[in-house]
Amino acid sequence: MPANEILAILMFVSFIALVFTGFPVAWILGGLAVLFSAFAVVLQVDFAFPIGMDWSYTSLTVDRIWNVMENWVMVALPMFIFMGLLLDRSGIANQLMTSFARLFGSVRGGLAVTVAVIGILLAATTGIIGASVVLLALLGLPVMLKQGYDKSLATGTVTAVGTLGILIPPSIMLVLMADRMSMSVGDLFLGAVFPGMLLGGLYIAYILIIGWLKPEMAPAAETEPFDTAAVIELIKAIIPPAFLILAVLGSIFLGLATPTEAAGVGAAGALLLAIIKKQMTRSVMNDVLQETTRTTAFIFAVLLGATAFSLVLRGLGGDELIEGVLLSLPFEPTGIIICILLATFLLGFFLDWIELTLIVLPLVSPVVNALGFDPVWFTILFAVCLQTSFLTPPVGFAIFYLKGVAPPDIEVTTIYKGVVPFIALQVLGMFIIFNWDAIVTWLPAQAYG
Repeated sequence: MPANEILAILMFVSFIALVFTGFPVAWILGGLAVLFSAFAVVLQVDFAFPIGMDWSYTSLTVDRIWNVMENWVMVALPMFIFMGLLLDRSGIANQLMTSFARLFGSVRGGLAVTVAVIGILLAATTGIIGASVVLLALLGLPVMLKQGYDKSLATGTVTAVGTLGILIPPSIMLVLMADRMSMSVGDLFLGAVFPGMLLGGLYIAYILIIGWLKPEMAPAAETEPFDTAAVIELIKAIIPPAFLILAVLGSIFLGLATPTEAAGVGAAGALLLAIIKKQMTRSVMNDVLQETTRTTAFIFAVLLGATAFSLVLRGLGGDELIEGVLLSLPFEPTGIIICILLATFLLGFFLDWIELTLIVLPLVSPVVNALGFDPVWFTILFAVCLQTSFLTPPVGFAIFYLKGVAPPDIEVTTIYKGVVPFIALQVLGMFIIFNWDAIVTWLPAQAYG
């Protein structure tokens, strides 16, 4: 085996191993890039860069990082984060919970359905997993437990539904994927609409089936009658998030604004809603701005480290090595795609979606293109697969978000038990998308002719 391939394998294995140390991922990625490029120079290993084998690769790395920071698509990230965090403070979710509880509460599993519907609406407006899970837990979990819901079902519903924000547009994950894959953000946003709705529909169907088969797990709640006044309150509760969804996604889908411009519209809309609802105070704005800064800094730090890491790995021939291994598998093209998704699913047990998006997706995308698959279809399928990483132990962040705000008697094992059926539903959703690609491709085709 050539020396460059040995270094490429060691580089990837070192990354996997060092993730378990708990050291910041951004520093791991950047440090490995510097370390293995030094090994390559000392050992006289040829880089696959046009500039040749010397320390001038550093100028190429700087150029790549500069291009990342100059990319106008990435400007959408802090504005989408700001929009989501500010919306969480506006009181919209609380009003939605009260209104939908009157609508669905009398149905077996109705309160869990209410949490699912609110989660879908929040996903289309916030896209921030931690904020969605915590908010749904604070609003819906005490109500469900008070009505006698099974703890695993209640916690599983909150955790799974809260992760929909990473898929349903506007999604910061899709923005990163579009940047890494040199694709249109609008294409990915359009392609993710129906898959996101599909997963939300599977969650609701499962809850209703459980309520029908095992009413003791999801009993009907005693609620006020759903009269004309309740209808008016429901409409009032739906209008603000509907306005924000229309402002952001509508402007993109109708071609009125770029994703970056739409992110600015969404941030302004969330600010306007907070002012109208009289939730805009100095302390709220400080908290939102600080959290937006922290989250943005974290994402961009990992992005810069991943840029250096992937550049050196590609220079060592790592992408060609992976492409050769995958294409040499004794399977049909669909079998190779299944292997990629299975490996991604297993890596999701240990790695965050950001690392998988920035490292794994660019490495396997040439294989997908070589096999002749639609890149939008595969990217959305990859995104659905990554959504499971929020629910799978030991690095299931949504589980720990929930544990942080759940009542003391809710143990982590209870949450693990609750998320297992929803992980199975996500796998079922992947199977449906895999076999009926029109779920992803139809809407972009209609929008762009």
